[in-house]
Amino acid sequence: MDAEETVGVGALAAEASHMELVGGPHPELAATMGFSGFGKKARTFDLEAMFEQTRRTAVERSKKMLEARAREEEAHKEEELRSQHDDDLSAASGSSVMGACSALTCRETESSDSEDGSNEELIGPPLPCQTSIQGPAEDTDDDEFIGPPLPPGYKDSDDDDDDDMQEEDNNPVKKIPDSHEITLLHGTKTVSALGLDPSGARLVTGGYDYDVRLWDFAGMDASLQAFRSLQPCECHQIKSLQYSSTGDVILVVSGNSQAKVLDRDGFPVMECVKGDQYIVDMANTKGHTAMLNTGCWHPKIKEEFLTCSNDGTVRTWDVNNDKKHKGVFKPRSGQGKRVIPTTCTYSRDGKLIAAGCQDGSIQIWDRNMNVHTKFHCRQAHAPGTETSCLTFSYDGTVLASRGGDDTLKAWDIRQFKKPLNSVEGLSSFFPMTDCCFSPDDKLIVTGTSVKKGGGNGKLIFFERETFQKVYEIEVTDASVVRCLWHPKLNQIMVGTGNGLAKVYYDPIKSQRGAKLCVVKTKRKARQAETLTQDYIITPHALPMFREPRQRSTRKQLEKDRLDPLKSHKPEPPVAGPGRGGRVGTHGGTLSSYIVKNIALDKTDDSNPREAILRHAKEAEDNPYWVAPAYSKTQPKAVFAEVESEEDETDNKPEWKKRKI
Repeated sequence: MDAEETVGVGALAAEASHMELVGGPHPELAATMGFSGFGKKARTFDLEAMFEQTRRTAVERSKKMLEARAREEEAHKEEELRSQHDDDLSAASGSSVMGACSALTCRETESSDSEDGSNEELIGPPLPCQTSIQGPAEDTDDDEFIGPPLPPGYKDSDDDDDDDMQEEDNNPVKKIPDSHEITLLHGTKTVSALGLDPSGARLVTGGYDYDVRLWDFAGMDASLQAFRSLQPCECHQIKSLQYSSTGDVILVVSGNSQAKVLDRDGFPVMECVKGDQYIVDMANTKGHTAMLNTGCWHPKIKEEFLTCSNDGTVRTWDVNNDKKHKGVFKPRSGQGKRVIPTTCTYSRDGKLIAAGCQDGSIQIWDRNMNVHTKFHCRQAHAPGTETSCLTFSYDGTVLASRGGDDTLKAWDIRQFKKPLNSVEGLSSFFPMTDCCFSPDDKLIVTGTSVKKGGGNGKLIFFERETFQKVYEIEVTDASVVRCLWHPKLNQIMVGTGNGLAKVYYDPIKSQRGAKLCVVKTKRKARQAETLTQDYIITPHALPMFREPRQRSTRKQLEKDRLDPLKSHKPEPPVAGPGRGGRVGTHGGTLSSYIVKNIALDKTDDSNPREAILRHAKEAEDNPYWVAPAYSKTQPKAVFAEVESEEDETDNKPEWKKRKI
């Protein structure tokens, strides 16, 4: 852009500021400050379009000025031809004088026009001559000014825009971001816990299936898959999840008695200690002794968090000290008996601690004084019902409670005897049904529960001041358990009874969050990934079963020599009867005798006749077993052949002959 174009743009800016000064409500203040429009709400202009229009206008006007100068030069050349008697120097001085006069006339014309328009002096370069740019002054309108065109409908719809903006401010329903939604599949069971970090970059969900899933909106594509899934509390249902005020750690409250703290990636940081269940006074134990119900972080102190349990206590903890709780609050009934807190929360400034109990009461303590309650209401909800949620408004003056008696109530903590407003008939089947405030503090949101096949669970919006039902969203054919309205993202997260986590957003009213992942296409599966097969790995090939490889045998021998077990001299074999409790080789037990004398007898019994005759002499000399019996029972030989006595004697064996 050359110098002439710069002059044109500056003139346009000066004229526009001049018109603003003239039309502003406070001309003196506008002239001092340099801009107008005091008392009006700021509007958004398309600056790129305005600059583009200004550039085009300046280019057109510069072209017209160049054409006008070309015509003037032609006229000067004709005059030079006519006056040949003048020399070149006089001709040059004449042309400069002519240029100065033309510039002077342009300035005089501009100043006269500006004096007609306003009595104030303009700041900036002079406007180009209107006769050379726009033609005769009579053709220009008095109301028309030089500059880029205003956005469409600016003049006519000035008051209309103000009315629309005021109407949108007065009608909070238009701020509900429900035009679009995404569905995150957590599992098949109830999503009982939701948590968003303060920046809105990550979402954590927990359910009745013991799983905790971490979702990263910036790193997630349209397939909407969690980047990590874990079970931090083994076989216990997840009841509450919340990011700390700095977003670096997550509080996990489950059905056991020990709360856990995880980092942003799901790795354990701290676990609360378990108390002694045999101590009567729960204030004398170091931790909870029964199932936890819920928990939350301190809004100001990033290391402190709060838990409540079925042991009848509300305890504060410090992340840096897992050996003992920080403080104990014990809710009591009207008769001074122990009652079980079902929900607890901090106030927005962190100075108050509120708990809803099973007897229907809501009790509030000063954080630094845990003996007596600062505020309490004994009949807040129906006795015997579990108050599922307590939450403070952003201004800190109103407390909303979601009761197990199917009610939603709002309380002014300064007048805590009766509720400001109440709504009945909001079914709740879960002990962690939520309620929350909108970011502008004008709406209260809660969900309703339905039986299987009994319709759709709804997300219902009530006006805070009047508790009029202003809007509702049918979420799914299951109960709506958790709801969370993030103030920075302006998005609503909902946990349902069928394992879904839904995110409602508006492309214009919402920021980041779900908008980041829906625009990313699904990652195509690589062909190498689809063709590969799973490997079968033997257990002993895994690192946990593999024996460590010794780098140096000498170092290992030195270590073994220092080990009293490996360097112990083995016991020598026992010889003799035995000693030190060890049975000897020739022990006196029956089993050792049998083994030695009977079982290990290796005599050869291959010839049975010789084996029997080996004992014949001993049996004859000492006839104790067989011979006496045979002598009494031996039959007489009736049919035996009669032989001669000699033959009988000859036929007798040697031992019988000796006997005879």
